[in-house]
Amino acid sequence: MVVVVKSEKDIGKAKKAIAEYQPEKKFDAYKFCGALKVTENPQKIQQQLRNEWE
Repeated sequence: MVVVVKSEKDIGKAKKAIAEYQPEKKFDAYKFCGALKVTENPQKIQQQLRNEWE
């Protein structure tokens, strides 16, 4: 979130807006933990993906 304060009088309003700001959703990374089932070694897969750029 970016708040642009154009004058010193608006600092109080900006602080209030920041304090009242609540993000709509947070990303739940734990939902995806262990979701990928692989049969190969994960390091080998990572090396293959990195070597695609060469």
